[in-house]
Amino acid sequence: MPEPASTSILPILLPPPTLRPLAFRVFTKKHSLTITASSLQSLATFVGRNCGSGWREEGLAELVLDEIAKSWKKAGGGVIVEDTGNGAALLKSILKALEGNMSGGRVIVRDTAKDARGRALISENEVGDGELGKAGSASKGRPDSNEDGLNIGEESGLNDTRRWIKVVGAFEQHRPVYNVNKRNFDIMNIPPSLFPPPSQRANIFRDRYNLIYQRLLRNEAFHIPLQGTSSVSTARRSYKLTSIANLLGRSGTSHLLLGLLSMSPTGDLSLTDPTGSITLDIKYARAVPEDGAWFAPGMIVLVDGVYREEEVVTGSTLSGSGGVGGTIGGKFIVASVGGPPCERREASTGAAHRSGDGDMTVEGGFGWVDFLGVGSERSQGPRMRQIEKMCLHKGQPEEQDNVRKHVVVMSEVNLDVPKTVGALTHVFANYASLPENQLPLVFILIGNFIQHAVMSGGGSGGSIECKEYFDILASVLSSYPRLLQYSTFVFVPGDNDPWASAYSAGSSTTLPRDGIPDLFTSRVRRAFTNANNEHHPQNPHHTPGQAIWSSNPTRLSLFGPVNEIVVFRDDISERLRRTSIVFKPPKTQDDSNTAQNDTTTPDEDMELDKQNDNEPPPPEAEQEAEQKQDQQQQQEQIEKAQQKTPNPTTTIPITQNPTTLHASRKLVKTVLDQSHLSPFPQSIRPVLWDYAPALHLYPLPTAMILADSGADPFAVTYEGCHVMNPGRLIPEGSRSLVRWIEYDVMKRKGGVKEERF
Repeated sequence: MPEPASTSILPILLPPPTLRPLAFRVFTKKHSLTITASSLQSLATFVGRNCGSGWREEGLAELVLDEIAKSWKKAGGGVIVEDTGNGAALLKSILKALEGNMSGGRVIVRDTAKDARGRALISENEVGDGELGKAGSASKGRPDSNEDGLNIGEESGLNDTRRWIKVVGAFEQHRPVYNVNKRNFDIMNIPPSLFPPPSQRANIFRDRYNLIYQRLLRNEAFHIPLQGTSSVSTARRSYKLTSIANLLGRSGTSHLLLGLLSMSPTGDLSLTDPTGSITLDIKYARAVPEDGAWFAPGMIVLVDGVYREEEVVTGSTLSGSGGVGGTIGGKFIVASVGGPPCERREASTGAAHRSGDGDMTVEGGFGWVDFLGVGSERSQGPRMRQIEKMCLHKGQPEEQDNVRKHVVVMSEVNLDVPKTVGALTHVFANYASLPENQLPLVFILIGNFIQHAVMSGGGSGGSIECKEYFDILASVLSSYPRLLQYSTFVFVPGDNDPWASAYSAGSSTTLPRDGIPDLFTSRVRRAFTNANNEHHPQNPHHTPGQAIWSSNPTRLSLFGPVNEIVVFRDDISERLRRTSIVFKPPKTQDDSNTAQNDTTTPDEDMELDKQNDNEPPPPEAEQEAEQKQDQQQQQEQIEKAQQKTPNPTTTIPITQNPTTLHASRKLVKTVLDQSHLSPFPQSIRPVLWDYAPALHLYPLPTAMILADSGADPFAVTYEGCHVMNPGRLIPEGSRSLVRWIEYDVMKRKGGVKEERF
């Protein structure tokens, strides 16, 4: 189709105030974007130069501004269209690409069938979305940016699920920080440093507090009901937070506080928020829910109780009162302590899903924020969900069984233990015998790869001995070239792995920690190179296997912002048992319970935690009976399977007893409620100050691998986040048992497997 003849446009000088009403209607009313004064100046200059005097009468400016807003959203820009910082380069790229597609003041849509890649208004590669953006721009090629009408071609290259897997290390991902004034997240663009200014240490806890505080205010339990509402809506109690500085002069009143648990210099337990600090009296306190979570110094908690002001000693001053910003005089008599309720991932990112009647079920959130560096939910989510459906969710049930959808996770892979070689050989042999369309997508091997920190042993071999252990791993992997050709191997280090163990001597190292150096992993990389060189796949779009030595923690992005898997290696359960606060058991006498309920109502104040808990609290009588029946049925099935097939390699699913299930739920709830991987003081678990945002769990990931060698294996779902612990590869005291986790990315569920080798 021939292009229309271009007409000359006489540029005009368009003042920004004249364009402001039209820009407000297009950007704010239609696309929910905000424009700054500098960006309005750039838009006015662009419209005046390319649309001329017909910008208003012929409606040229409205069409151009609409295309600019669509391109901005499609490219992953923020809510604010700004002409400074990173937004300047993005806006300049959009205007430059749009100007090349204009004729006579109008945007000309090219023939995308002939020139789909080169004539796109703006490609994701131009805005720096990395490999994911490059892959997306090659298949995008459409001028229509309406996300509800995406058309994705049935290309064979898009069907490879491994193409959409991206491993993001802790030192590579974005560093979002919540801005209290803008009520949005800012991506820190200042290069991080290992030696930041001392003020950055205080910012770690301030950022954690602000993140949880805004999350708490978005909870329905903290919404203040409007006047004139019906009695049904006002029947539910709303909760109000009080800052510590506002306790002054309000002795004898009950309040709900949010703050950081810490130990004061005098050895007393205190609560701190940005306005001040107050000493806590937990003599009569109890946890809510009862024995449902850990509470230790370094955590941000909700505290309900009564403030008791100290008596006047001299004049009108309070004894020990430091005023606003310091330690408040008096004590806070705590009645109950609970964690801040968690928020589902859909509510945080604003991931809009259509229900059966076609209505949007979830709206709002921070959909334009690129938390991980793989694209925001609003810009990449709709398209990536279509690709996910094309790759994983086939039309027929029999086709879904032949889809590569598994992630294999093994933890505490101690290469210095002789039995580890036999365990790895057994697991790899089982998966290598599967057909090509059933091979696992990813193998995640988590340290400690060295059981003891030999790097700090001086004369025990040091780096030479560590190199030999990883050479053993290379020889084991070389025996299974099919896995090296068709799967991605991700290696996450532990505290005893080099180089961190050279100075930690096996103690807790700083977080995050970098991957294992190339000095020790050269032969493993060579094994992958040799396997891929010998393999000549028939599919030209085949993605070769690779070995990625990532950091701890690390994150796996599958289909951009749609699926996020966090991998973290830490013995966090043992640290919680050492540092947690022990509350007195509740009284069982009816009189004491009645007296306590008359003075305080901790159950009501902290009931919101249970309401937002996706996993129910410890099972009651009926639930325990159902669990016992399920366990008996599973045990009978296992016994029958063992009688029929006495083969020692039979896979036996692990059934959790009520004690193990309760302990796993308690651990998962503690970590996810804190939205942080290491909610401890710097003296207990040091964190690199500039890289602290990499430890945040906001928004919640779709899945999390919490590799804790001190806890039993489990797989628990809480608030839509599936948390798994593979435990040790070889359980303590066993001779021929091997355990690992197999995670299904289609069902977003994982299970613990156990076999004999």
